[in-house]
Amino acid sequence: MMDVMREWSISGVIFPAITGLFVLSLMLMWLLDMLFARLGVYRYVWHPALFKLSVFVCLFCFTAFMVYQ
Repeated sequence: MMDVMREWSISGVIFPAITGLFVLSLMLMWLLDMLFARLGVYRYVWHPALFKLSVFVCLFCFTAFMVYQ
């Protein structure tokens, strides 16, 4: 089993490692949001804000499960 860092120390402040995964998911969501807007995906979605939130949650869970399996 791979040993995963559970917390990071940045300038003496301890952060949970999942915070980095959250930021990574935000950046991926930002890129996907631009792609979806350019392709016109949001025209076919009933509630764009809810769709964005659900895509973000899926990205965040996927990255967390890949690290903390």
